Amino acid sequence: MNKKTFLRLDSPVQYVKGIGPRRAGYLEKIGVQTVQDLIRLVPRRYVDYSTVSKIRDIRLDQEASVIGKIQLAEARRTRNRVSLINAVLHDSTGSIVLKWFNRPDLKHKFKPGDWLLVSGKVTFYQRPQFVNPLYEMIAEQETVQNKQGSVIPIYPLTEGLSNWNIRRAVRTALGQCREEIIETLPRSLIDKNGLLPLDRALQCLHFPVSTEETAAARNRLVYDEFFFFELTLARRKAQLQNRPGITFRATGALTKRFVEQLPFTLTHSQTDAIEKIVSDMARPQPMNRLLQGDVGSGKTVVALYAILVALENDYQAVLMAPTEILAEQHSIVLREMLARIGVEPYLLTGSVKGKEHAAIVAKIASGEARLVLGTHALLEQEIIFHRLGLVTVDEQHRFGVMQRAALVSKGINPDFLVISATPIPRTLALTLYGDLDLSIIKEKPPQRGEVVTKIVGEKDRASTYGFIRSILARGHQAFIICPIIERSETMELRSVEEVTDEICAAFPEFKVGVIHGRLDTASRIEIMNGYRLGKTSILVATTVIEVGVDIPNATVMLIFHPERFGLAQLHQLRGRIGRGDQRSYCFLVVNRYLQPETYERISFFEKNNDGFALAQKDIRLRGPGEVLGKRQHGLPDIAIGDLEYDRELLDRARDDAFALMEEDPSMNRPEHAAIRLQLDNLAHRAELLRIG
Repeated sequence: MNKKTFLRLDSPVQYVKGIGPRRAGYLEKIGVQTVQDLIRLVPRRYVDYSTVSKIRDIRLDQEASVIGKIQLAEARRTRNRVSLINAVLHDSTGSIVLKWFNRPDLKHKFKPGDWLLVSGKVTFYQRPQFVNPLYEMIAEQETVQNKQGSVIPIYPLTEGLSNWNIRRAVRTALGQCREEIIETLPRSLIDKNGLLPLDRALQCLHFPVSTEETAAARNRLVYDEFFFFELTLARRKAQLQNRPGITFRATGALTKRFVEQLPFTLTHSQTDAIEKIVSDMARPQPMNRLLQGDVGSGKTVVALYAILVALENDYQAVLMAPTEILAEQHSIVLREMLARIGVEPYLLTGSVKGKEHAAIVAKIASGEARLVLGTHALLEQEIIFHRLGLVTVDEQHRFGVMQRAALVSKGINPDFLVISATPIPRTLALTLYGDLDLSIIKEKPPQRGEVVTKIVGEKDRASTYGFIRSILARGHQAFIICPIIERSETMELRSVEEVTDEICAAFPEFKVGVIHGRLDTASRIEIMNGYRLGKTSILVATTVIEVGVDIPNATVMLIFHPERFGLAQLHQLRGRIGRGDQRSYCFLVVNRYLQPETYERISFFEKNNDGFALAQKDIRLRGPGEVLGKRQHGLPDIAIGDLEYDRELLDRARDDAFALMEEDPSMNRPEHAAIRLQLDNLAHRAELLRIG
C-alpha cells in the first residue's frame, strides 16, 4: 500500500515509515498500536541541550547532565556480594565513571559505543563519578543537534526501540495526518482556560522550541484528560438521578439491638456516616456512596448498619470481598457480632463445593439466606437472588468493573455501598468517584494503642528478635511478613519458607504458624482461628493478612523487604497491629544498598501513621492508576495528569465539565459536536460507572 497516501490516525502504527511489523511489536509494549496512539505518546521528560554540560565542566557535589559514548562496561560483585555495574562515559573533553549498585537488570544493557545521556549528582572516589544516575539511551543523531538549546523529548522505551526511532516516526505521522486531528474542545473553553489548540499542542509536545512550549502542550493534554474524565462522571450522575430505586426505612428492629450490644460507643464520624447512608437509602433513587476511612476506623460497623437496614425491609444484602481470606475473616467477625440479633451470614467462595455450595445457592434463591458474604464466586450465573436490595463491596478497586457490574445486575437497581480500606485523598476521591456521594470516617475508636514504626538493618536482626521475644513473653503475639512464599533463584528476597525455618529456630519456646494464599480454605481458617485464640504466638505470612484481620493481642510486626510494597499496602499491613489498647511496634528490615529514593519512601512511612498522608505520597510517587487500579474503573485514562501537581487544572476541568453537563445535557449544540463524539466513544465504559 502507499503509506503516504493512505496513512490515517486509525491506521496500525506499522504503516508509519521506518516502523514496520517488528518495531510495531515493540511499540505495542508501551501502549502504541495506532498512529493516533503514536502522536499522543507523551514523553517521560525533556532534555534542554542548553543545560547539558561537557564532562570537563562538571563540579563535585552538584547535579549535572552529560552526553557521551560508553568506552567500557562491566558487571561484577563487590566484596560484600552486592551486584555492581561499572561503566566509563567519554565525550570530547574527558571521561567519568558510572556506577549502579543492585541493578542486575542492567547487566547486559550497555556496550562500548552506546551513547548515553546521564544525569545525577557528581561525587568522587579516586576519580569523578555518578552513582546510580538517571540515564537515557540515545542515538548518535541526537548528540549533534542543529543548534544549542534544542529541547529533546525523551520517550518511554522498551527493548528494540530507540528514542530516535520514535522521534522520526512521530514526525512522519504528524506530517501526514495533521489535517485529521479534530479539535475536541469548543473555542469558549480553550479561550477561558488559556489552552493551546489541539493540533498545536501535539506539535509542541513532540517538537518544542522551548520549555515553555512543552509546559503549554502538557497543560492542554492534561486538561483534556481531566475534562473528559469529569464529563463522563457528570453524565453518569445525571442519569442516576432519574433511575428508580428502593425506598428503605430504618425501623430499628435490627439496627437498634445491634448498636446496643456493641462493646463500644460509636464515634461521631461513624454516627455521621450512618445518618447519611440511612438518608440515602430512604430516597426513591438507588444509593451510590463511597465509605472510606483509615485502617481501624470502624468502617465495617457502619456497613453492617446499612446491611441491617436492608434486612429490616425484607431485602437481601451482599458483601463481596476480593480474597477468600478477607471473606472468611468477615464471616468470622460478622457471625460473632450478629449472633445475638438472630442474623446468620452465609459464606460463598470458590472453595465451597458440592452439597454445601448447592445448599447455599438454594437458600440465596429462596431468600432464606438474607446476608451473603463472598468473593467472585457470587458472580456465577447460577446464583440468583430472591430480593437483592443492597450490594456492599469491600476493597472495591481490586475488582474489575465488569465483575462489579455483574453483581449489581443480580438485583433491580439495588443500593450500592463501596467500602475503601485504602485511604484516598479527598481530591482523588472526588475525581475517581465523582458520581458517588462521599462519607469519610475521620476518627479512630478511643483507647487504641500507639504504633511505633522503626527501620532496622539486617545486622540488627538479632537485637530485634530479642525485643520481639520480650513482647511475646508478656503474652502478646507477632506477625512476620515476607514478600514471597518460596525461595527464589532470581530474586534475593526473604521467603516465607526461609523465614519460617529461621523463626522456629530463633523462638523455640513459642508456637509458630504460617499462612499464605496457596493454603486451602480449611487450613487457613484453622490457622487464623488458632492465632485469634492465642494458641499461636507468631504468624509468618504474606500480604494475605493485609486487610480484614483483627487481632487486638497482636502488638508487634516485622516486615522483610518493605521496599517491595507500596506505602498504602504497608499501611494496611501495619494496621493489623495496634488494634488493642497496648503500644505496638512495626519493624521494617531494609537492605543497606537501597536506592536513595526508595529509602526516602520507607523513611516517610516510618515517620507517618496518617493513612491519608501516606496515600497522597503514594499517589505522587506511583500515580493514581497504579495505586488504585484505575484502569478497571471503566473511566477515561489519566495518563499524564498529576492529581496533586495539577490540582488547579483538575478543579477547573471538573467545574467546566459539570457546568457544561447542566447547560447542555445532550451535547446537542453545534459547538459541542466534537464533545458528543468523544462521549459516544466512551459510552460503553460509562455505562459501567454506576458501580465505581
